[in-house]
Amino acid sequence: MANSTKKYHTHISSRHNMLDLNLKEVWEYRDLIVLFTKRSFSLLYKQTILGPAWVFLNPLISSLVYAFVFGGIAGIATEGVPTLLFYLCSNAIWIFFSTCVTQNATAFTANAAVFGKVYFPRLTIPISNMISSVIQFFVQMLLVFAILVYYVIRGQVAPHWELWITIPLLLLHLGVLGLGVGIIISSLTTKYRDLAILVTFGVQLWMYVTPIVYPLSEIGSGLMKTVLLFNPVTAPTELIRYVILGQGAVMPGYMLLSAIETVAVMMIGVMIFNKVEKTFMDTV
Repeated sequence: MANSTKKYHTHISSRHNMLDLNLKEVWEYRDLIVLFTKRSFSLLYKQTILGPAWVFLNPLISSLVYAFVFGGIAGIATEGVPTLLFYLCSNAIWIFFSTCVTQNATAFTANAAVFGKVYFPRLTIPISNMISSVIQFFVQMLLVFAILVYYVIRGQVAPHWELWITIPLLLLHLGVLGLGVGIIISSLTTKYRDLAILVTFGVQLWMYVTPIVYPLSEIGSGLMKTVLLFNPVTAPTELIRYVILGQGAVMPGYMLLSAIETVAVMMIGVMIFNKVEKTFMDTV
């Protein structure tokens, strides 16, 4: 009788190409990605009174603040879109992207204890953080959709329903960008801890050079407009608002530029990650 027992052999080596993602190995650990994603949610709302309700309350409260400060006091126009709906949609987009950056910025230092005990592809944690952000975005979009339907019935908003199929692709675009930025920061903070302190400030500053609390149409020509257009988050944000709210800028050229910048950031992130991964347990 033939021996049907299968033998598995795993070879772990520090020698690999600087651009090697080893996605096949990451896919083999997909169950671990699911577990890390569940852990992200449980840790986020653990020991809170309202629990998962904060997924709705956090963007709602911040959107109300933005609507009062920027829409009410500053008088910033929202291209005819109801103020609260505009800020709810914009805030959901930004929370998704910023969460991808901030969670991945501490992925290696925060999980150093786990990395030092058992081997698994290190990219599983950043990828699970991105998936967690995607789920959180779609949960927040339930609130946006409920208010959107109300204004659609009243005839105040005309979404481009036929383009909603592009939303997952646009989220993937922003998610990969946030993943790349987060990996770069996380890799560098294993040696330079000061960067972790600057992440929160840097993300807040990034928001103000992205058309989140204001539409791109409110910015005139000049240096500020140029900075916004070269910001890789601007074009996807405007396009998502165009799809969902019916108002926004469609800029194919700058979408292409954003895609190129995203690929470049991700490649740089992978290169730094692969270099740091060999020795980061000695420096973390």
